[in-house]
Amino acid sequence: MEMASNRILPLLTGYSRYDKTLSTRGRGEGTVITAPILAYLVEGANGRVLYDVGCDFSKVEQPAERQRYYGDFPFGAPEMSAEQRTVAWLERLGLAPADLDMVVCGHLHFDHAGGLCDFRGCDVCVHERELAAARNGADEAYFDGEAQVPVNWRCVTGDRELMPGVRLLETPGHTAGHYSLWIEREQGRPIVLAGDAADLQENLDDEVAPGLCFDEQQALGSIGRLNDLAATEDAWLWPNHDLAFFNGLKAFPQRY
Repeated sequence: MEMASNRILPLLTGYSRYDKTLSTRGRGEGTVITAPILAYLVEGANGRVLYDVGCDFSKVEQPAERQRYYGDFPFGAPEMSAEQRTVAWLERLGLAPADLDMVVCGHLHFDHAGGLCDFRGCDVCVHERELAAARNGADEAYFDGEAQVPVNWRCVTGDRELMPGVRLLETPGHTAGHYSLWIEREQGRPIVLAGDAADLQENLDDEVAPGLCFDEQQALGSIGRLNDLAATEDAWLWPNHDLAFFNGLKAFPQRY
């Protein structure tokens, strides 16, 4: 069978600071961590997929918007520059939103879906339960209006192949309709972008649920599923907000 020739490029879209208990449920109270906010470009012979889009820069940059959306956050708004917008990274690669075959939002919290305002008119794949949760404001990390951006919503359920070697994996718990992303490569182990099913390597190593959970038992089941894939399929799991892990990855524009 022909191997998929997909490549992955992490894109740093900013940093956030928060109490560690938001990433590790019941652990780390009083410890403030710095977490990278990431998007990922997946390129293959059969197309380009963008996983997550980062924050809405206008809500970080404009004082009134910053106060409205982040004024109650204990550590304030994320740190983000115009050069860190996902579309700015794409521009450095000679790409525009129209060059993407699909945008996937693993979930629709503000640090993963806020940047959809820069992808108007694009096809955006999301779990149908996730879009409903966002539009209902299921928790404080869904910002109003971001699930109403005029994109072409492609709502799905279950595991789903997007293109050869690139597959959505249902990993609910952090949110109602969370998706991780499985990516096969021509050389090397398959990579699984955990998304917020696992913020930190600690979530995977110790099977600790994220601090903010729609359903803690589902979250633990999803971590177990990811660890099973690592064991049975030799998959390389990438936690989503782990600064030490991110700092160990290749620098832009090197791919995996």
